[in-house]
Amino acid sequence: MRRLRLALAQMNSTVGDLDRNAATIRRLIGEARRAGADLVAFPEMALPGYPPEDLLLKPQFIRDNLEAVDAIAASTRGLVAVVGVVDRNGDIFNAAAVLADGRRVGMYHKMYLPNYGVFDEDRYFQAGSRCPVFTVAGVTVGVNICEDNWYPEGPTQLQAVAGEAEVIVNINASPYYQGKGAFRERMYATRAADNLVIVAAVNMVGAQDELVFDGHSVVVDEHGSILARGGQFVEELLVVDLDVDAVFQSRLHDTRRRKKKLALLAQHGAVQRFEMPRIKLKPRRPWTNRPVAPPLPPNEEVYRALTTGVRDYVHKNGFESVVIGLSGGIDSALTATIAVDALGASRVVGVFMPSPYSATQSREDVARLTKNLGIRLITLPIPELMAGYEKVLAATFAGRRPDTTEENIQARIRGNLLMALSNKFGWLVLTTGNKSEMSVGYATLYGDMAGGFAVIKDVYKTMVYTLARDRNRAGEVIPQRIIDRAPTAELKADQTDQDTLPPYDVLDPILRAYVEEDKEIDAIVAQGFARRTVNAVARMVDRSEYKRRQAPIGIKLTPRALGKDRRMPVTNRYRER
Repeated sequence: MRRLRLALAQMNSTVGDLDRNAATIRRLIGEARRAGADLVAFPEMALPGYPPEDLLLKPQFIRDNLEAVDAIAASTRGLVAVVGVVDRNGDIFNAAAVLADGRRVGMYHKMYLPNYGVFDEDRYFQAGSRCPVFTVAGVTVGVNICEDNWYPEGPTQLQAVAGEAEVIVNINASPYYQGKGAFRERMYATRAADNLVIVAAVNMVGAQDELVFDGHSVVVDEHGSILARGGQFVEELLVVDLDVDAVFQSRLHDTRRRKKKLALLAQHGAVQRFEMPRIKLKPRRPWTNRPVAPPLPPNEEVYRALTTGVRDYVHKNGFESVVIGLSGGIDSALTATIAVDALGASRVVGVFMPSPYSATQSREDVARLTKNLGIRLITLPIPELMAGYEKVLAATFAGRRPDTTEENIQARIRGNLLMALSNKFGWLVLTTGNKSEMSVGYATLYGDMAGGFAVIKDVYKTMVYTLARDRNRAGEVIPQRIIDRAPTAELKADQTDQDTLPPYDVLDPILRAYVEEDKEIDAIVAQGFARRTVNAVARMVDRSEYKRRQAPIGIKLTPRALGKDRRMPVTNRYRER
């Protein structure tokens, strides 16, 4: 029986940290060797980190990355390693370096460069043009990269049919959004079954700016069944023995492949083949542990993405602690809870900044929340500061009635205080605005939008409540009164969000249709919403682009997040009639 022992290394790379990334790769190569692996695969751009963006315009960065590849190759005695790198050959390429026996044996260049959503690969890379296969321990292996596997007639088909690859190793830096892992699995299963080939896909974990990578690496057999699945949001080495003879046996029953192979060879020519150095391994027992990690429940998956995003942004940017303005509302309560779960209570500071409009309930709920979380609470009353602003502006504002200007001054005082604490102590300010508010501009520039990282920027308000309730199931952390209370900005007497906005269970589906799906007004109305409401929401979204452009980055959770995913012009006179 022919078997290939494969190791998939779900690793957390840091963009630009070549030394640390290379050290992690070498360590995991050592673990794979101790596990008796024939081949170990690392994620797309595992060495430079993903996405490196305009670092790719620095020739020295490219050279340093390639020097690090050759240093890693020295660690590959006795096995083959596939490592995501940047290659240079006249132009630069998103590449997979194939390393064996202490040297660089081959290089695969990504052929399909995504240029949609958060991706800008056409901006930086040249597309590859060859689909080589590699013989590893007597098994033919095709190597390709992320997007290459999404196309039915792409490299996987050419390698598996024309090149007779029995295993496809697909290395990924596939950013997370809710449900993305299950979607990828279906695609891998389809590609495997269509080509009667084992597909092994390794994905990055961790976070880079607004992107989160969920791991969820999978190995799928030639019939589309899951052989192994990595955990979500965890670094690990996934090891599995592959029965390659089963692939050959299945192919004997499908005579269509023979005609398809001839057609592909006529179209593309012979597939280049690299023979890896013979690996001499000691006798080993079959790898009986076939880990199939269960997928996380949907809400827990989202929550883990949020904690991963906060933890990595804080750690990778060198912050020791974070500070959050606590209002007594649900958004700041959830943000603080996420921060504590990501970083620990000792690294989170809450600040309560009461005004004359702050209810006694708000003060009590903030005190209870911070006690439950075990975090430090600073109270900075703002009435005197409000009075100072009123005095300075009195002559200029004479004859004009109070309006949202005075409300926004309160928010800006609070933003100023939080930034003062940030400057003095080096704390990162976490903002607390959700996707519903950011979409319609229900936020104050240089006020509650002031900060360094927007944790729940891509979380609709209805989901905020869902996550808060789920987090409390193991024991109340967020006071129930905060969850039950009608949302309010508390910038004037008896204020609630619904004075300005539709109820969130109406607003959020309209926003999902208009912002994420780009549906026309008539189509949204046809879903059962009042035309007047839909028109009002669309107007609020359209006129608030200038605010969103100035907002801090935040964690991407949906297929269409506010930021890189959705790039509307700020100066824009178009309105749908």
